[in-house]
Amino acid sequence: MKFAGRMNSFIFKGNCNLLETIQTYRSMPDVTHLEFNYPEHFRDYEIEELKKAIGDMKVNGVATRFKAPFVNGEFTNVDEKVRREAIDLCKGAIDACRAIGGEVVTVWQAYDGYDYPFQVDYESAWKRMIEAFQEIADYGSDLKISIEYKPFEPRNYAMLDSIGTVMLALKEIGRDNMGVTLDFCHMLMKHDNPSYAMMLAAKENRLFGLHLNDGYCSMDSGLIFGSVNLSQCIEFVYYLKKYGYDGVVFFDSFPVREDAKREVSANINTFKKISDMIDRVGMDKFEQVISKNDGVVSQQFLMDILA
Repeated sequence: MKFAGRMNSFIFKGNCNLLETIQTYRSMPDVTHLEFNYPEHFRDYEIEELKKAIGDMKVNGVATRFKAPFVNGEFTNVDEKVRREAIDLCKGAIDACRAIGGEVVTVWQAYDGYDYPFQVDYESAWKRMIEAFQEIADYGSDLKISIEYKPFEPRNYAMLDSIGTVMLALKEIGRDNMGVTLDFCHMLMKHDNPSYAMMLAAKENRLFGLHLNDGYCSMDSGLIFGSVNLSQCIEFVYYLKKYGYDGVVFFDSFPVREDAKREVSANINTFKKISDMIDRVGMDKFEQVISKNDGVVSQQFLMDILA
């Protein structure tokens, strides 16, 4: 498998700058790819400086980060100047991704949403968002442009809040290079079943990225993968194998109190152990259990393989 971890897991602790973080990841044999945020990781460094630090390591992609100027919305903002700045920020991320050899630009719309009744003209906002994504996808036609959805936070409601709204948006955007990045905690927050959501994306060849973590459903906990909802994590890895996902597994977890290096390694170790267990049991056995459509059989099977 291909694995990546958060740059900010190290940077936010104040022990490392970006270049030092890259070197830390280069020293971890299980980490195969790097992920960057735009514009924050590109402000203080020239592209050539970053490429030198990256060396022979692979880059999966770049994720957009929208800050204070966009608190009233990115692509849905009624101020056309601000909306244009949001689109241009995505184009800048595309340019940066190309420059460092990445393949995927992940767009999380932190502020495209609403908080109050009668605050937003829903249809008009939807139309402006779809048109923005079409422009962005055309500009980055040589890359994968992937939507990362989240149901709420920081807005009370997000425009793209679920696998259903994202798949509808992708249909209306109508670009082959547009897909979805699934964040495990975000799916739990929405009460989307992660494996079902993944199936809906994968069967349409729209699964462009993964952000794996775990949590308690009420907030974006960002805990170690498999630490809370182990059975759902096992099922998720099973379906990744079933649909032949060969992209990067990015661990978007937040080691606030934990040692960052050990926390990243714990994510990778958990994923690998789950994956190895599924291989030992065999995909056929999982399929046999699923075909019985029996919750008691499924639970006993899960207890047996964990034992």
